[in-house]
Amino acid sequence: MNDPRLEKLVSLLTEYSTGIRKGDWVVVEAEDVCTPWIQETVKAAVEKGAYVETEITNLAVEEIILKSSSDEQLAHGHPTKEFYMEKIDVWLTAWGTANVKNLSNLPSQKIRQSILGKKKWRQAYLQRINSGSLKWCGCQVPTHADAQEAGMSLSEYEDFVYNACLLDKPDPAAAWRELSAWQRKWKTYLDSKSVFRFVSEDTDITVRTDKRGWENCDGKMNMPDGELCASPVEDSMEGLIRFTYPGIYQGKEIEDIRLEIKKGKVISASASRGEELLQELLKTDEDACRFGEIAIGTNYGIQKFTKNMLFDEKIGGTVHFAIGGSVTPEGKNESSIHWDMLCAMQKGGKIYADGQLFYENGQFMKGVAV
Repeated sequence: MNDPRLEKLVSLLTEYSTGIRKGDWVVVEAEDVCTPWIQETVKAAVEKGAYVETEITNLAVEEIILKSSSDEQLAHGHPTKEFYMEKIDVWLTAWGTANVKNLSNLPSQKIRQSILGKKKWRQAYLQRINSGSLKWCGCQVPTHADAQEAGMSLSEYEDFVYNACLLDKPDPAAAWRELSAWQRKWKTYLDSKSVFRFVSEDTDITVRTDKRGWENCDGKMNMPDGELCASPVEDSMEGLIRFTYPGIYQGKEIEDIRLEIKKGKVISASASRGEELLQELLKTDEDACRFGEIAIGTNYGIQKFTKNMLFDEKIGGTVHFAIGGSVTPEGKNESSIHWDMLCAMQKGGKIYADGQLFYENGQFMKGVAV
């Protein structure tokens, strides 16, 4: 018997997040371990009159393709997904897995080539998302493997995931609309500013947005959600960053990442563990060593680091920076990669906007006019 909260999650995704309508072409994508979520989501979309396709992946098959393919095969692309990205109306993805370490021994070069193979469909996806012609939302389905990675029992992890999605509220959609309204006020403030400075332990970064718009991330593209993000001016970031938490990429951990940035480009990078992968990711393509996102986590209901960036980047009291592809239409980076890395701000962290301190110790400051 399925957890009743799973049905509530699907309802939130198909109604609040994507608003599936009669006649929409919908693709539902997940690993086979997420079959209960797939079934509920397909049922909900079909009942709304949508035309539904599924993309169900299998870890053993994925491992064979990635480990046995040549670099040329990995970089060839994904024609089916490229076609979908041009045609579909709604794309729903779940990230639950049976083994978070399935690809942890994959050589760094293989990872880089597989990223390059995704470039064409990712570009089509970003163009359609930015134009508003495609609705997408990704979510987490609780699995034993993800629970273990988070250091929890399955029941504890289920509570963590569903509560982070505000499914413990009487009306989850109303709760997300309330968060959206609060974030909208800060978005207006951030939109009016041009130069931002982020300061925390071993970190002092200055970056310009030149009043590029910030995104109010309120559950329409991620579930759970809770962040404000923008695409920095590509050549503007200057300074040093030390990321508080490990960077996670395809199950591999890169610890104690330190970057030096000049004119928007990473000129020096080190890590105490996983440095080879870090260097490979920065060389993925021309824009992989530049930043496509700066963001502030606003979901104060998430406080535990779980090695899952869907949740970790939303932690209230943190900021994150992503190398690679730009996150908003104003951004110019067109990298195949978009990789978020996380900084804690709770102990002495500060953010300034055009010289004004508006965020300190992990909190937006009261008294700032918004």
